[in-house]
Amino acid sequence: MDILLYIAATYIGFTVFVFVRNWFEFRSLSKQSPSTFKAGDAPLVSICIPARNEETVIEHCVTSALKQDYPNFEVLVLDDNSTDQTTEILDKLSGIINNLHHLKGLSKPDDWLGKPWACHQLSEHAKGSYLLFIDADAWLEEDAVSKAVQALQTSDVITVWPKQQVVSFWEKLIIPMIYYGLYTLLPAKYVEQNPRWLPRNLRQKMAPQFAAACGQFIAFNKKAYSAIGGHSSVKQEIVEDVELAKTIKRHGFSITMFDGVGTVNCRMYRSHKEIFEGLRKNFFVGFGRNVPLFLFMASMQFIVFVVPFLALFSGDPGSQQLAAILIGIFIIQRWLLDFRFGWNPIVSLLQPVTILWYEVLGIRCLWDYFTGKRARWKGREVG
Repeated sequence: MDILLYIAATYIGFTVFVFVRNWFEFRSLSKQSPSTFKAGDAPLVSICIPARNEETVIEHCVTSALKQDYPNFEVLVLDDNSTDQTTEILDKLSGIINNLHHLKGLSKPDDWLGKPWACHQLSEHAKGSYLLFIDADAWLEEDAVSKAVQALQTSDVITVWPKQQVVSFWEKLIIPMIYYGLYTLLPAKYVEQNPRWLPRNLRQKMAPQFAAACGQFIAFNKKAYSAIGGHSSVKQEIVEDVELAKTIKRHGFSITMFDGVGTVNCRMYRSHKEIFEGLRKNFFVGFGRNVPLFLFMASMQFIVFVVPFLALFSGDPGSQQLAAILIGIFIIQRWLLDFRFGWNPIVSLLQPVTILWYEVLGIRCLWDYFTGKRARWKGREVG
């Protein structure tokens, strides 16, 4: 038990270092000054929204995009062969709003996945100097585009991690862990610039390894987007957002991450089934389908977040003291994130339950991988 606690302590020590850096370096888009462009000079921004079977969220997303205070933008929504009421909702909205372009998606080619194909079609119709892609389950505050344009004056690409709205018990239990992993494992500054501790001759080569992005909100200078081949460069990628970020860095362009508190919101899933199936399609893929790495991280998560609770109730006094310290540290980290993103801090006390849930998800992902079974999302096979 003691050796496992020492392993956990080493891991937690690393997360503290990264977390403290990100607390100060992971900037919020809300802190950006709004764009100073006047109506006649403001470059056109194309807000691009791919939509497939999004009847519960599409109207909220589209109307928020249309209410931007930026003086020059267009909103394009691509209906990707929806089988629910999405088409009817978009027909109604486009019939009464001039600035909304409702596009009917073409049939998906066999060598494309759904979302990259939808985004590619949107890019071909977009006329803007800046292309902003947002998911249909996201919605924007009125100054989001204005502040994004200002941020794009110093970066070729920006991506925003929205303020996640978590309503049901399962959303509160599962979704914040995604952000905990982001804040404790990857220094946001390394997404923007290469680590200085790397040898100079390795910095550009290693740059893609420090790439990250959130496809719920990602905005491009159109020249950079075209230079990397747009979404056609990631047409078969399930986690296309991260692969786009890697491609951006591989081509030497700059990318900056922000949080979306006060500017960009999202509710990813609305039921336990949606959460499980939504994460099932990309959890293992996010590790590059690397089985040893996946198993190693699964073991580490159990050691770091479950073993200390076991030691707290069954270990000797010394082990109990170390376990209490480790539990206290990661609970404080969770509470700080709860404070930043407006989540319920009580649920963070269930961290071991969260980890065990992800362990079950991981087992299912490995089962899918070894049996060749594909996950389904929005009525399509993915994988």
